[in-house]
Amino acid sequence: METLLVLTNLPDRASAERLAQSLVEARLAACVNILAPCRSMYRWKGAVESAEEHPMLLKTTRDRYDALEAAIRDGHPYELPEIIAVPVADGFSAYLDWVAAETRAHDH
Repeated sequence: METLLVLTNLPDRASAERLAQSLVEARLAACVNILAPCRSMYRWKGAVESAEEHPMLLKTTRDRYDALEAAIRDGHPYELPEIIAVPVADGFSAYLDWVAAETRAHDH
């Protein structure tokens, strides 16, 4: 089971916490880290913008990625949210097994 580290940024702590809770409850992510606010600089619609954002690190599996991306897009306030998935090349096998178990879809 391939593990992915997914990154996204939310504009405020409350929206980050709401999204994180919904993703873990839905078993789309085993764990979400909401990091300290950072300053992001980017070009948007022809202008350089600057915003405070709350980075999020989500741990999931390749099998759950499509559903995770859809849920992030649905719950994200941005028109074009950053959603980047990075394959995990290696890691503590017990932790990776836990990620797989916690993101497995359940019928009940």
